[in-house]
Order: sequence, then C-alpha cells, then structure tokens
Amino acid sequence: MHSATQAEIDESHAQFRGAWRRMALGSRAGEVVERPEVYLAACHVAWDMMNTAFLRAPVESEQGLAAAAASAARYFSMGKHPWSFIVSEDWLSPQVRAQAASILAWYKLKPLTSVTGMVCDRLAEPTRPPSSLEVRPVVNAWGRQAVADINALSYDMPRELGREAMDVESFFGTESRGFVACQGDAAASSSVVIRVDGVAYIALVATRPEHRRIGAAESALRRALSEARESWGIERSVLHATEAGFPLYTRLGYRPVTRFTIYSAPAPGLS
Repeated sequence: MHSATQAEIDESHAQFRGAWRRMALGSRAGEVVERPEVYLAACHVAWDMMNTAFLRAPVESEQGLAAAAASAARYFSMGKHPWSFIVSEDWLSPQVRAQAASILAWYKLKPLTSVTGMVCDRLAEPTRPPSSLEVRPVVNAWGRQAVADINALSYDMPRELGREAMDVESFFGTESRGFVACQGDAAASSSVVIRVDGVAYIALVATRPEHRRIGAAESALRRALSEARESWGIERSVLHATEAGFPLYTRLGYRPVTRFTIYSAPAPGLS
C-alpha cells in the first residue's frame, strides 16, 4: 500500500461514501446527511453496516475525531438502529491513529472488522477455464432476495435483516446493477456494480459456503464489470475487500490502496 498516491487514497474514501450514498437513497426510508465533520448515509434498517458514518476529510487531532463521532452518535441516537463508523488509517494522523479505538469507545463504537481499499484499471485475463455457472442479472424479487440472502449468510446476519435492506426495487436501477451466479437453480454468489463519479464501484460480493472454490464470485464480478463497460463505458473499478476476498481480487488485478477499520455501535438504549 506504500505505492498508493494520495489521490488514490482519497478516491477510495470518496467511492466508499458514494456507494453507500446510492444504497441509502435507494432504500425505503434512507437519507444522506452532510455535516462539516461527518458524512452520514443511513438506510435506517436493522443491519448496522447499512447505517454508516464517514469522515469528510483527514483528521489531525483527537478532538477532530471525537467531534465527528459525537455528531454521528447524535444523529443515530434519534433513530432505533445500530450503526457503523468507517475510518481509514491514512486519514488519521499518527497520534490520532494510536488513540482512535479509545476515542470511539466513548461513543459505544467497537472495532468490528477491517477492509482494504483496492483499485483496478483493467481486470487481468482469466487464468482458468470459463465457469459453467449461469450469471443472471437482478431484475425481480428473486434476484434481490438472492443478493440479500447470500450477503446475510456470509456476514452471519439473520436473513430478514438482509431482505429489509436489499429486497427493495429502488435499491437496483440505472446506477446500480446486481448479478447472481447460479449453479443449476441455486443462487451461489452475488456482485453489485454501482456507478460513482465515473468509476465502477463493486459491492456486496459474497458466496454461499457450499458454492465456494468453484469460481462463482469471479463469474459474478466479471459480469458486473462487463456491464459497467458496456452500459457506462467505465473500465476503472474500486472495491473494499475483506480478508477472505483479498486473494481473489489480487489475482484479478486489483492492488491495495488503504485500510479501513469498521466500528459498530449498538442501537440507542443498548450497551
């Protein structure tokens, strides 16, 4: 990640915020709120990752990080759902980075997981024979529910939470296309591509455990990026990889840019 430019690091932040903005505005009760110190993209659903706060700019002081967290906490305290705060180590000064966890703990935010911001200008050519899986576009409730169910299972969340967030017709549209790789009639893997500021953002890539290691995720992702090229004329793509997905994305030609820690807070009134 040392070879990443500041522009690429900033792009990774902007893409993260932009993609979650699209999802919030596509949800039933979502909204986007831009404050001087924090950017809020809230679907107002029970899945914490869909109610999210982001920094607006790099933070040089502990007071700056605390102010952003306090603003987000006040906003989400008016609702009834858990929420998350996504913070990149490259947007925190060394002093703030060292104290980030303890600062955010005051607002009941605890580290949940880390993801790696990655970018790719052009996918690498396939290194294995084409998969026999059928990749179907999301055009109806079956596709929406497949994306929701696969992701809920992969993130160890109840199925109803996934469907509340993603089984929404407006969640998918001209700026957001979903795809499901199928083994026979079984939905195996999902991928969603979102157009954000002229870049193809890849989200919600997940695979059911029983369908892993058969090329399902790669098939769905390649189809999503093919759609971005054909419909939007976009080649460059950005994503944020979990530890499990990192090897696949590296093989496909993505390179790491920055790291994000995702902090989670409980619903108001819960400890």
